[in-house]
Amino acid sequence: MMRMLSPAYTLRTLVWLVLCTATSHAETNLTAPQSSSQILPSTFKPPQVFSNVNLVRTINLEKSYPREHINLVIENTSQEPQDEYYLPIPGEVIGRVGGLEVRDKNDAEKPAFSTQTVEFDPYSSTQYYLITLPTPLSTSKQQTLTITFHTLSSLPPLPAKAEQTAKQFLFYSFSAYMPSAYPTNKQKTKVKLASAEVPDYTKVAGKNSENTEDPQKQGTTLTYGAFGKVEAGAVEDVSIRYEYTRPLPYVTSLERDLEVSHWGGNIATEERYVLTNHATELENHFNRVQWAASQYYASAMFALKELKMPLRIGSANAYFTDDIGNVSTSRFRANRKEALLELKPRYPLFGNWWYKFRVGWDNDLTSAVLRKLKTGGGDSYVLKVPFIEGPKMSEGVSYENVKVRVVLSEGAKNVKFETQIPLVGSSMGMIKSFMDSVGRPTVELRAINLVDDVRERDLIVTYDYSFTASLRKPLTIIASVLAIFVAAWAIGQVDISIGRK
Repeated sequence: MMRMLSPAYTLRTLVWLVLCTATSHAETNLTAPQSSSQILPSTFKPPQVFSNVNLVRTINLEKSYPREHINLVIENTSQEPQDEYYLPIPGEVIGRVGGLEVRDKNDAEKPAFSTQTVEFDPYSSTQYYLITLPTPLSTSKQQTLTITFHTLSSLPPLPAKAEQTAKQFLFYSFSAYMPSAYPTNKQKTKVKLASAEVPDYTKVAGKNSENTEDPQKQGTTLTYGAFGKVEAGAVEDVSIRYEYTRPLPYVTSLERDLEVSHWGGNIATEERYVLTNHATELENHFNRVQWAASQYYASAMFALKELKMPLRIGSANAYFTDDIGNVSTSRFRANRKEALLELKPRYPLFGNWWYKFRVGWDNDLTSAVLRKLKTGGGDSYVLKVPFIEGPKMSEGVSYENVKVRVVLSEGAKNVKFETQIPLVGSSMGMIKSFMDSVGRPTVELRAINLVDDVRERDLIVTYDYSFTASLRKPLTIIASVLAIFVAAWAIGQVDISIGRK
C-alpha cells in the first residue's frame, strides 16, 4: 500500500543540518562546513524536471551498518537543461547518513559529483541532498548514476535483551520503493543479509510487474520488485528480522593524533577510543563460568571480545592502555610483510557495555613523508597518511565522531591539507611542547558518521620546512644548557661571606 511520508522531527536532525555538509570531492583547507545559504520552507517540493527511467537498489546488511548502492538512469523531462537532482532522505535518518557519493556509472574514473545537504525546515519529515551534475543534462537526454551511502545506528536487536548464549536477531525497516523526488518508471530493491535465517519479513500484497510475489527469497537475498510506475514521494513500508551472530562495534568518539618529528625522523601515532557494542543486551547478569566454557567450542556470540588493527608495514613500539593502565592481553606482530596489533579488552563487551582505551605506535618518517623540490622558504614536504586506521573486522566498525590532529615540526610553514573524507570542520593552530620556542603548527580535522570502509582514504598535508628550522630545537637546548652554566658561574661570583673587607 502506498502512502506519503508523515511529519517527524528529531533534535539530532536539527543539529546535524546546522553542522554537517557531506561533500564527495577533496577538501582543501576547509575552515567551515559548506552548506546552501537558502533555508527552504516546509512546503518545498523539488521541481519535477527529471524522471527515473530505471532504478536498481541494493541494501547490504552483511555488516553492522546498512549500506545502500543505487544504480539509476535519470532523464531530463523539462524544456531546459538541468543539473540539480534532489535526493530525499527521511528526516529521522539523515542525521545518521554518511559517506554519500555520486558518480557516473559509465565512467567510474571521473571525479565524484558535488553533493551537499539543503538547509531545510527541520520539522519536515523529508530532508534533501542536492546532487549537482558536472554538465547540465539536455532535454530528453539520459544519464546513469551510481549513488552509495551508509547509515549508522539503524539495526536495533529484536528482542533487545536475551540470554548470554542466545541467538541474536536484528531488525531493519525501509521502503520497498526507493524514496525519490521524481516519478520512477521501473525499479527493484535487493536486500543482502548476513544469514539465511530470516524468521520475519514483510510481504507486499499482490504481484509485481513481473507477475511474482514480493519478496522473492534466494539464499541470503530478498528481492522486492520489479515495480512499475511509482509516483514521486511514494513509499511502501517493509521490515526484516534476521539472524546476526556477530557484535556491532560502535565508536562514539575517536581522537587520532599524529606527531611529526624531522629531528627524530619519526611519526608518533596515538588513538583514543570510546567503544561500545550495539548488540543485544544481557537479560540477566553476566555469567563468567558460562563465558569461559564457550571459549572451548565454536559458538556464535554477539559479544565483542577482540579487535584486530592492521597497521602500516614498518610500525613499531605499539602499546595498548586503558584507564587502569597497561593492558597485557594484546599481541603485536611486525615483519616485512605485515604489522598487526591484536587487542583483547579486559572484559567482553555485550550490548550497551562500554570500554575506553588508547593505542599508539611509531613509524619511520620516510615511510609517510616525501621531500619535494626546494622552494624559497626551504624544502617542501608532503605527508601522506590514512585518515583513520583503526580496527578492521568482518562485521565492520562505525565511527560517530572523529577528530584527527596532525602536529608538525616546529618551524613548518605554508601548511595545506587535502582529503576525500567529508568534513564538518577544520582548524589550524599552534601548540607548545617540551623545549619549543615558537610552537608547532597543527591541523585539526573533524568528521562524523564514518565507517571502516574509508580506511583506504588518505590525508595529505603539504608544508615547507627549512634547514634552519631543523636546527631550532638543538640550538634551543644548547642555549638553555649554556644559560644554566652562565647563571651558575654568575651566582658563584657573588660574595655572600660575612666579615670585614
